[in-house]
Amino acid sequence: MLGKKIDLMQENFLTGLGHAVPRTMIVGEITRYMREDAGCHYQITIGSDSELLPDKSADFVTAIVVHRVGGGGRYFWRRLERENFHTLRDRIIQEVLLSIEVAKELIEELRAADQAAEGETGETKVMIQEVVGMIRANNFEAKTKPWSYAASKVADRHV
Repeated sequence: MLGKKIDLMQENFLTGLGHAVPRTMIVGEITRYMREDAGCHYQITIGSDSELLPDKSADFVTAIVVHRVGGGGRYFWRRLERENFHTLRDRIIQEVLLSIEVAKELIEELRAADQAAEGETGETKVMIQEVVGMIRANNFEAKTKPWSYAASKVADRHV
């Protein structure tokens, strides 16, 4: 199960208020939010948290947090249930894999949106540069709890 590649962005995400957002609209929602105040600096963070259930399955929540530095933010989250998690190590590895896969897919969609928006104001391009800068060729900047606020504050809230 840990090595199985799945389309993690196929399910709907929810907003912080609980409204469903199809995964195909996440990038549009992020860019719309960023255009509301294009002069601000934004940081996109992705994190996952989990809870072991009595039947040894685990409930995983992954959050995409768009932080408008100095001015709040928005987040999207989704819950997945996976089976057969007997150790904390397995769950933590799965949390990391879920976050990495969502980040990779989000970057691909941001790049596609940037190509489609060429000739526009370039806000998407700036956003992609920031996200890619954070990720650096799949070597994600690792933050662990309690400093990984996407996991420890946002995803944990919905587990």
